[in-house]
Amino acid sequence: MTASKQIDKLIAKTKDWRGDRLAEIRKLIHEVDPDVVEDWKWMGTPCWSHEGMYVIANPHKDKVKLTFFHGAKLPDPKKLFNAGLGGGKWRAIDIREKDKVNRTALKALLRAAVKYNAKHQVPKSKGSRQSMPKKKAAKKKSAARPRLLSGGNPQIAMGDGDAPVQAYIAAVPGWKRDASRRLDDLITRTIPGVRKAVKWNSPFYGTERGWFLGFHCFTKYIKVNFFRGTSLSPMPPVGSKDKNARYLHIEEGEPLDEAQVASWVRQAAALPGWVMGNS
Repeated sequence: MTASKQIDKLIAKTKDWRGDRLAEIRKLIHEVDPDVVEDWKWMGTPCWSHEGMYVIANPHKDKVKLTFFHGAKLPDPKKLFNAGLGGGKWRAIDIREKDKVNRTALKALLRAAVKYNAKHQVPKSKGSRQSMPKKKAAKKKSAARPRLLSGGNPQIAMGDGDAPVQAYIAAVPGWKRDASRRLDDLITRTIPGVRKAVKWNSPFYGTERGWFLGFHCFTKYIKVNFFRGTSLSPMPPVGSKDKNARYLHIEEGEPLDEAQVASWVRQAAALPGWVMGNS
């Protein structure tokens, strides 16, 4: 199946307002960039390219996230970017159900992204705008799939910002993908403007004071690492060899106490975080 048909399928199966918003965004992209190349990345993420990748879109539980690869370099006079603001490269727009999209400003941002790619060396993507031979499509799909490490944890290149975190989540297999997405949404809601990155094949979350949380997929659970967990009240339930850390294990079929996790996240974000190189 071509990338364009994969995107068609995603929009069709996302039957609520998020599907309508994805279709609207896609239409705007094609209006701005008739030569755009559509791609299907990281096992489930629509991606649009022009002389390199410039924007991706993901439906989440309560929003549609539009992420620009080089958003930090783009002019945004209307302040559309409202997520991933702490990164040095990526910027994102979180669009919720009742939000009204400023179509004129968004189209200007898309034009700026295309213009940026024309002047800089950026990652290329073959993608599709029309049907491809089945063997070629299968080869492209296989090449785009991140490698799954031990326990089904995706191998994702290190990077700052929301986009590599979304790439990680999109590549997580099975029930852990939805669980990872819910956890990411909870952290983002609880700590507006939270810093994000992927380091050592794990999403990290932090503030200007350092990193306070990371998570990693194992065969039977997701391990959520509160780096200063022993300072939280009550402490997360699972101990660690690190004297400061405590873990939460998210397992299939077990309900997540979102109120408790949000409390831990708020407490952790208020503490001095973990800075690489420091104990």
